[in-house]
Amino acid sequence: MVIVLLLLWLAGMGVPALAAESDANPTSEQRESRAVMTGDQVVQILDQTVDWYRTLGLQQQAATQPSDLLILYANRQTAEKLMALAFEIARANAELLSSEAGAARERAQTASQESLRRAQKELDEQRAQLEAQITAAKRRAAAASAREKSDVQARVSVLQGELDLINARRNFLANMARFQHENDEEGFGANALKAHIDAIAASIPSTDVSPPTSATAATPAASSTAATGSLAGFGIWDLTGAVLRLQAKARTIETVDRRTVELKELFTQIRTPPLEQLRRLTQRGQALAAQAQSHAADGTTLRAMRDQYDILAWLYQQTSAIVTPLSRAEILLDQYRRNLSNWRETTQRQYREALRALVVRTAMFVLMLGLVFVGAEIWRRGVFRFVRDQKQRARHLLLRKIVLWGLVIAIVASTFVTELGSLATFAGLITAGLAVAMQSILVSVVGYFFLIGKYGIRVGDRVQIGNVTGEVIDMGLVRLHLMELSGQGPMSPTGRVVGFANSIIFQASGGLFKQIPGVDLAWHEITLSLPSGADHTRLKDELVTAAREVIADYREDIVRQAREIQKAASSSAAPVDPQPQVRLRFSAEGVEAIVRYPVHLKYAAEIDERISRELLRAIRAPDQR
Repeated sequence: MVIVLLLLWLAGMGVPALAAESDANPTSEQRESRAVMTGDQVVQILDQTVDWYRTLGLQQQAATQPSDLLILYANRQTAEKLMALAFEIARANAELLSSEAGAARERAQTASQESLRRAQKELDEQRAQLEAQITAAKRRAAAASAREKSDVQARVSVLQGELDLINARRNFLANMARFQHENDEEGFGANALKAHIDAIAASIPSTDVSPPTSATAATPAASSTAATGSLAGFGIWDLTGAVLRLQAKARTIETVDRRTVELKELFTQIRTPPLEQLRRLTQRGQALAAQAQSHAADGTTLRAMRDQYDILAWLYQQTSAIVTPLSRAEILLDQYRRNLSNWRETTQRQYREALRALVVRTAMFVLMLGLVFVGAEIWRRGVFRFVRDQKQRARHLLLRKIVLWGLVIAIVASTFVTELGSLATFAGLITAGLAVAMQSILVSVVGYFFLIGKYGIRVGDRVQIGNVTGEVIDMGLVRLHLMELSGQGPMSPTGRVVGFANSIIFQASGGLFKQIPGVDLAWHEITLSLPSGADHTRLKDELVTAAREVIADYREDIVRQAREIQKAASSSAAPVDPQPQVRLRFSAEGVEAIVRYPVHLKYAAEIDERISRELLRAIRAPDQR
């Protein structure tokens, strides 16, 4: 239609204004055929209804008792009926929109065809007039003089150009008129709405809710208890869970009821326009009946009235297809709310009973603990008053402590749990909590047994942990303490005590170093620069000889400890009789000698001093000896 109106405007006609005027002033039949809802309103209603339908999933999660499943099953049936009614309303309104679009399309096509015919007729008349003028001008040109003939030919050329423009406009209208049915925006919108309704119907979630059976009736202990009303035999743990579940269930029911009220208000609101349209259609039918009875009419008038009756009957039927489901939907929603109200009352009653039982159980628990602690305090005071012997008093106090905490554990276990499975769950939770809270302490306790094993440390051992060297002065179950040692020569206590957790044994970055028991052997090195021009081979032999002379005084202890190391290593890699070694190497200053020799840690400072003195004497120049 838009393309045709544009063509008519190009043709210079005034048809668009007429068409706009026709659309702006619809007849009574056109006004009566208006749909009660737009396409956007239909989609909005379906979206809100489907969103409300999805609350069945929340109800299914909250339903934990046979009575809940009965209500859920009834709500499921009601919700499915309501969804069917909502789609029935949407499709009926889509049919009204489609019929309205078809009527508008027919009126537009009739007006467009009539306008095209008038435009083509006017173009044909202009074409005939131009052809007659061209023929007359050519006759005058044949009889005119040479001077007049030039003017006449110019006139003929202008008329021919105007004729060509008229022909082009006429051909343009003739070629484009065939596409006037393709620009049907309203029909496309109605078809798109129907497709959208089908897509929403296909996307409805499926929530399978079957009538409760013996299998589906199996619920947790607290839920069954709440259903039967027997709560006296259950512990605080199960009662607390029941209270929380019932509270959440009540909130779910309240949410679903609120959504149901909103949907009912929406249906009540959208029922007003179709009722008004039914009233207008009834008045129009009564007016037609009065018109038919008022005076005799010819056949043409009667046939027109019959057509109007057919239109009114069809519109009444389509509008009734909207009003009737809306009325049924309100009845179903009222029934749905009654089910929710019964469910809410049952849940609130169960919640009050569970809460009352929880309060009583908690009060009894506190009272029993109070009696136990009061009795323990009386027992303690009686022991201090009547038992004079210290050993007997200590035994009584130990027995009191065992009895006290045994009773406390028994009361807590019997109060918080319901059955053996719950007791195991409770104990497991307590154990897991203690394991997490005391993780470092437990690791340290395990580390203690690693530290005291084979090659473990004892009080009095000298160890190195990280950068700290010290003597072990205390070995506890969780911590060990070192007396820090320092010094370049013989290491002496600094007076500072360093504490480490026993878990240091499991830390790769810490590192714990300790000599093998009974072994104080170590290897020291000294680097010397040899004089330039000296006989390096002779000096090497002299350095070896000097070092061996010093080590010979400590040879027995060194050999014994070397044998202990060899036994511990279970290999022959360690020499049985370790001897000093000298290696030569080049450096930027000349030739250097590296002297490596074993030492007894107890005499390490003394050996280092003697070795250094003898090595210096060996490398002195001959003229300085």
